[in-house]
Amino acid sequence: QLQLVESGGGLVQPGGSLRLSCAASDSTLDYYTVGWFRQAPGKEREGVSCISTSGSRTNYTESVKGRFTISRDNAKKTLYLQMTSLKPEDTAEYYCAAGLTTVQDMCINRNGIVYWGKGTLVTVSS
Repeated sequence: QLQLVESGGGLVQPGGSLRLSCAASDSTLDYYTVGWFRQAPGKEREGVSCISTSGSRTNYTESVKGRFTISRDNAKKTLYLQMTSLKPEDTAEYYCAAGLTTVQDMCINRNGIVYWGKGTLVTVSS
């Protein structure tokens, strides 16, 4: 059972930056497509960004393109999300997930997700 633990959330002013981390419990993370999802109050959970096992393929939802960067360090069993130019509409609970499908299928269709983390809250407000 792979466990995923997010960290790095918090309160930040509009225009600020945060880096989220997701630490996995073991090295089987290497075999999974992984990604970040978010859920704002009263809204459905949406895929923010996903990355392939090797890191060679990524997917971003349109609203974060050019502002967020996903990366993974398989040696450290950790997934990252660098968030810059944050906006109030980025406020949400952010979850990491691991799945057995393509980055597009996981992020857009939410298919193939096997494990979820418990989330970390990001609040963008002045």
